[in-house]
Amino acid sequence: QVQLAESGGGSVQAGGSLRLSCSASEFTNCIGWFRQAPGREREGVAAIYYGVTYYADSVKGRFTISQDNAKNTVYLQMNSLKPEDTAMYYCVTDSSPIACISLQHLRYQNYKYWGQGTQVTVSS
Repeated sequence: QVQLAESGGGSVQAGGSLRLSCSASEFTNCIGWFRQAPGREREGVAAIYYGVTYYADSVKGRFTISQDNAKNTVYLQMNSLKPEDTAMYYCVTDSSPIACISLQHLRYQNYKYWGQGTQVTVSS
């Protein structure tokens, strides 16, 4: 059972920055961030799969995902934030290699482990 705990959300103005953190109870080679805005489906934002990073087109060049293996922590540095980035952000992982391939490609599915989420609000 992997436990995930996100932190770092908050309210910022457009153009600002936030850094989200996800502390995992154990190391994983397959971990990512999804988000859900009100009235919208959950969407993949960024993932790390065996050290290789993947990003949604909407955040490329603005967001950076990184992993501190010693701390079992994954970060999401978010710069040049836009109002459309407003959402609940979730840290996600899975123990299935097949599920991890989906996570790598930021496809939404019912992954095995989700954090409780951290809210990001960007005002214009």
